[in-house]
Amino acid sequence: MKRMIIFCMLFFCSSMVLTAASPKKLKYKQILRTIEQLETMVKDMGAELLHTPEYPVEGCLYTAVTCFKNGVQKLQPASSQENTDFNKAIRLVNKLTYRDPGEQCESTCESYEKKTPKEFLKAFANLMQ
Repeated sequence: MKRMIIFCMLFFCSSMVLTAASPKKLKYKQILRTIEQLETMVKDMGAELLHTPEYPVEGCLYTAVTCFKNGVQKLQPASSQENTDFNKAIRLVNKLTYRDPGEQCESTCESYEKKTPKEFLKAFANLMQ
């Protein structure tokens, strides 16, 4: 009977370890949720158009992430009441790191089409997924 209980506890613990999400995956999910929240807080009308990488090539992911991080700095809140939440969200997105510069990418941020802030954030969310 003792062996059966010990076996069940061991099985339960090992299955919990295997199903736990990695910290990296959780961080990306949190950043994705933050980007989706920013879509509702960002000023879209009369705002500066931003270079928006869409469907970047595998070797150009580092450039695309860098473009998005630079573009996020140019976003503005829709109202002053959302300013503190907006600033927290911007700080969280700025913590995103992508370390693999990969091969030399021929495209630059300026080579991507300029779009509205909401379209910019949707493309950013697509990249994060």
